[in-house]
Amino acid sequence: MPVKKSHYEVLLAEYTNRESAISLLKQHRPYLEMIPSMRRSQESVITIPLPIVRIRGTASANHHSSITVTPLETVSIPCDVAILMCDPEWKIKTGVEIFIFIHRPEEDFSDLLSRWRYTQVLLGKGYEWVMPSRYKYVLSEEAESTYPLFVVFDETPDRIKRGLKGAYLPFVTHSLDPHLGEEDPPETSSAEGLVLEE
Repeated sequence: MPVKKSHYEVLLAEYTNRESAISLLKQHRPYLEMIPSMRRSQESVITIPLPIVRIRGTASANHHSSITVTPLETVSIPCDVAILMCDPEWKIKTGVEIFIFIHRPEEDFSDLLSRWRYTQVLLGKGYEWVMPSRYKYVLSEEAESTYPLFVVFDETPDRIKRGLKGAYLPFVTHSLDPHLGEEDPPETSSAEGLVLEE
């Protein structure tokens, strides 16, 4: 069964939820250990679906088309969910950010990897977050370290999984429920990924 848009949309909606995002990080322990306080995890993790940032420098990249970003321009990051870590005591963002990339329907390995590469290009120019209104109090400066986490499905072509393994990029595999609707997220079947790449 091919990956459908509805499967992607369910996972996007699911990982917008903080508890689900933390459950996802549990599938890749090095990232789970980056949460400042597991006892206060609800205050330690901020999830931003389809995030946007304000770029400080000029960036040019070929992401399916030639794009030039000018200083102080606000742009959409081509990831699905950004997970920001926050010190629960001081209410300030820490220097770690994790970017979630969910395999989209009809997306091949080069497309999926290009989203992460383009994210690296954009963020390498310096940036600040355009924070959701409920987190306006959090300092939105750029991170010291950014990490990707890819989410693929059992039905995702093997070449994509082999490519992610070959590039030493961590990924988590989900099983598709053929009757998946908007009410039930798929079960996690396995977690993979070898080395963190900054």
